[in-house]
Amino acid sequence: MRVEIDGWGWRHAARSSWAVRDVTFTVEPGERVLLLGASGSGKSTLLHAVAGVLGGADEGDEAGRMLIDGQHPTRRRGEVGLVLQDPQAAVVLARVGDDVAFGLENLGVPRGEIWPRVRASLDAVGLDQLALDHSTSALSGGQQQRLAIAGALAMRTPLLLLDEPTANLDPVGIAEVHDAVDALDRDTTLIIVEHRVDTWVDIVDRVIVLDRDAGLLADGPPGEVFAAHRDTLLDAGVWVPGGILPELGIPAPGRGEDLLVAEELAIGYAESAPVRTGLNVRLPAATSTVITGPNGAGKTTLALTLAGLMPRLGGTIRTTTSLQPPPRRRRFGRTPVAHDPTTWRSRDLLTRIGTVFQHPEHQFVAPTVRDELAVGLRALDWERERVDERVEELLELLHLGKLAAANPFSLSGGEKRRLSVGTVLATGPRLIFLDEPTFGQDRRTWIDLVRLIARILGEGRAVVSVTHDANFLDVLAQQRIEVGA
Repeated sequence: MRVEIDGWGWRHAARSSWAVRDVTFTVEPGERVLLLGASGSGKSTLLHAVAGVLGGADEGDEAGRMLIDGQHPTRRRGEVGLVLQDPQAAVVLARVGDDVAFGLENLGVPRGEIWPRVRASLDAVGLDQLALDHSTSALSGGQQQRLAIAGALAMRTPLLLLDEPTANLDPVGIAEVHDAVDALDRDTTLIIVEHRVDTWVDIVDRVIVLDRDAGLLADGPPGEVFAAHRDTLLDAGVWVPGGILPELGIPAPGRGEDLLVAEELAIGYAESAPVRTGLNVRLPAATSTVITGPNGAGKTTLALTLAGLMPRLGGTIRTTTSLQPPPRRRRFGRTPVAHDPTTWRSRDLLTRIGTVFQHPEHQFVAPTVRDELAVGLRALDWERERVDERVEELLELLHLGKLAAANPFSLSGGEKRRLSVGTVLATGPRLIFLDEPTFGQDRRTWIDLVRLIARILGEGRAVVSVTHDANFLDVLAQQRIEVGA
């Protein structure tokens, strides 16, 4: 399919600035394009428009022209496959096989062809070990991402759009998805949005880079773009192959007390089927700990349990005395145990243990970015002037100042991630859990986020991160917990 974009732009409803503006390029049938740009430059917005799912006039203002084989994208729905940045948004049915088959049924694919396609697609993305009736609600974030890609591959649409397809995948999953996409028929037109340039540069014909202000920064064959525009792209926050990171100021691991110790820990959602057992963990102060392992191994479940947000199924969790809240009376039939965070009240966790969820939207509760950053502080009864001062500091630190009045749900994926980190940092907990903290970050915001973590470590606090990010592991894996190896 041919994609023609001429002077196109989009401004979301209630926003004064344009998400994308003055973009012009044409993608020929069968061409493979890697679409790059800084966090918030409008890459996802552009993909949604090409897929015909951006919305009508009541959801924003459109400028310029966009055509798919000569027609407006809304007239070509069903012929375009889209893998969303948030894989949870793509899960529609309760069973894995049914979810992959959903798109095929909507396209009217003959019944005899559906299930062979379903199985082939699951195999291509490394989910062939799951039964077709496996519950989609029991999948990890990375497995949900693979499922969404399998559904798009099964449809065999002439135009396939992938938005951060490998962001939450383990190294094996990245390789499997890369190979599955590379094996697509060369007649398939492909547009990929991804910060991991190295993953895709060997299979794309062309790189297009959006300018955050308007138009394009670069357009051409990968080698030419990265050679001719290297400095410009680095300044804009684009990850360039072979780019060297600056000094990040990571302090040496601390030698302080263990803030939390878990012994013979069992984790999971049901006592009859624990995800992992016999886990022993120590989380020392002033130290960066990373939790790694394959998709579905239980990394997020471990982090949520240690953070006091899920009940442990066995074993013990003990926090150091200096981290423990004051004794509390029995509430709702349960007596809080001072050393066990799984029994603490939410107010006790607020200033002691903070958690950034894998999906940022799960923790947003306020109508604006500014209010979201203030929620925890107001819960602690801070004075208004003190709250405002802290919020302004975080807005500047996280590059969210221009979005202070925006609705958190309208932000880009990378901006949502930074906001979710800010909401936890606001109250200054001593132990912080981050689930995929660098998801959706461009080079510039990635560097700022890592430097922020370095500052936190320098204050004597501990950070625990669930991640597959190789660069993050290189600089912040002072202690490593491998789950399911």
